[in-house]
Amino acid sequence: MWLIVGLGNPGSQYKFNRHNIGFMAVDSFVGPDKLKSFKSEFKAEFLKLKSKDEDILLLKPQTYMNLSGDSVQEAVSFFKVPLDRLIVVHDELDQPFGKIKVQKARGHGGHNGIRDITAKLGTNDYIRLRLGVGRPPVPEMNVADYVLQNFGKDQQDTLAELLTQSTQALETIIIDGYAKAANKFN
Repeated sequence: MWLIVGLGNPGSQYKFNRHNIGFMAVDSFVGPDKLKSFKSEFKAEFLKLKSKDEDILLLKPQTYMNLSGDSVQEAVSFFKVPLDRLIVVHDELDQPFGKIKVQKARGHGGHNGIRDITAKLGTNDYIRLRLGVGRPPVPEMNVADYVLQNFGKDQQDTLAELLTQSTQALETIIIDGYAKAANKFN
């Protein structure tokens, strides 16, 4: 059993924000035909799939980013998901837009959603799929304002490629394991 958590904020006003790329990646992984199958459980939008004899749980916490750990901890405990089978997908300022990185057992790097998940689980020993959104174009810009902006029209093609790549990375982690995915995508 795998638990894939996409981080973001609930509400239509946040749907296309940089901070919601985790939600977008989960939606991309699921595909458009199953998007309406999500149910409200674990303070999240939740879906259980079966793929190649593997149970895959998908979670989009609805607690707002800074409290994502509540939802994740509840689902991990309920399903007894081993932490080496927990994948958290999130936006990453310290990577250029369009780049991905597969890592585990890393610090939160200032990301409040990751900080809360690590605090609630009591460990950072889980897999992270870090999707690069880059830094604000001007250093004076507030980071929170930047991640709560929508992707620009000029970024749409790269965003589509990034989401396709995130689906491939998730599939590789599940099928071939963390090490192969990290070698392939980092």
